[in-house]
Amino acid sequence: MTITQPDLSVFETLESEVRSYCRGWPTVFDRARGSRMYDEDGHEYLDFFAGAGSLNYGHNNPVLKRALIDYLERDGVTHGLDMSTSAKRAFLESFQNLVLRPRDLPYKVMFPGPTGTNAVEAALKLARKVKGREAIVSFTNAFHGMSLGSLAVTGNAFKRAGAGIPLVHGTPMPFDNYFDGTVPDFLWFERLLEDQGSGLNKPAAVIVETVQGEGGINVARPEWLRALAELCERQDMLLIVDDIQMGCGRTGAFFSFEEAGITPDIVTVSKSISGYGLPMSLCLFKPELDIWEPGEHNGTFRGNNPAFVTATAALEAYWADGSAMEKQTRKRGEQIEQALISITEENLADVKEYRGRGLVWGLEFHDKERAGRVAHRAFELGLLIETSGPESEVVKLLPALTITPEELDEGLSVLARSVRETI
Repeated sequence: MTITQPDLSVFETLESEVRSYCRGWPTVFDRARGSRMYDEDGHEYLDFFAGAGSLNYGHNNPVLKRALIDYLERDGVTHGLDMSTSAKRAFLESFQNLVLRPRDLPYKVMFPGPTGTNAVEAALKLARKVKGREAIVSFTNAFHGMSLGSLAVTGNAFKRAGAGIPLVHGTPMPFDNYFDGTVPDFLWFERLLEDQGSGLNKPAAVIVETVQGEGGINVARPEWLRALAELCERQDMLLIVDDIQMGCGRTGAFFSFEEAGITPDIVTVSKSISGYGLPMSLCLFKPELDIWEPGEHNGTFRGNNPAFVTATAALEAYWADGSAMEKQTRKRGEQIEQALISITEENLADVKEYRGRGLVWGLEFHDKERAGRVAHRAFELGLLIETSGPESEVVKLLPALTITPEELDEGLSVLARSVRETI
């Protein structure tokens, strides 16, 4: 694909240096549909990024778009803070009937604000309020957001350094397989909890991702998650699962923790909950934890009614028929896994490992800089993929759940070619 040099001058002169994705994909995108994006010169790109996981149902999904247009054309409420609206009621009823009730999950629903980090901040605040303790335990290579509370439980040194102040009241513990199986699970954690001289303040909660997306696609085993839940119960700590990127069907089931058979005390959801890429997040928690005073935690944009509309449409379109979406996602995941096996066999000396679940996968190289070169070559060939991991050493595959088998094969072929051409 021949790419002409786009006019990026206004972005380079006026927009902050903090911008990042646009540096890896130096073009000006103009429109998108399904799993494809198009720049203003008409070049087509197959999207294996899906808005960093916020577009599980693809760009401008026609079912969701129709619901949104109809709502706007009838002058439906667009901004409602936490006022009761017909759009919010429809979402809550659909979420209860299609997600919570079939899974026997008892959660209350809180709308903490538009983004994932808003949900994490609410979860941390609630856990501390309930337990009357300030310490939170997180895990190595975790990522939970960019506001100060979320950064305090994030592992990445570069992101943490951006805070500019000490990040306190968070203690990291080893994630699953951090020691390559040489140390029993939770040995260090339990020892610190039981030793009165350890210096670890009794935690209010533990926050965990079942699959660490930004941390390098590190997949926790179901038995590790079950052991963590049991440890939290024994030690009177709340278990918070951050399902912001891995929820809404990304790993197969609607919630990524379902496979482990656990019921977290608190769950954070964002990204694809709105279905359309509109800002929306949820903080879910067991009813006995709902000790908030009215207005004790609020935010101007916690009532994004257009997002309620598209979220309801997404639930009814993709989650009303039981396990169909889950089965499709697992089948697509097997398709990716087979392709990654072939790439690994072809590049045995260079590929360190591939790993993933459902429709989130990572390909790690011994040469930590190679992932970036692969992503760059893929862009030149018309495929959008990003990197993840503490040193951006993992190629991250995050296609829409609605991607067709043919589109998946097309993108995986481009990935294989990109790996071959960046040795």
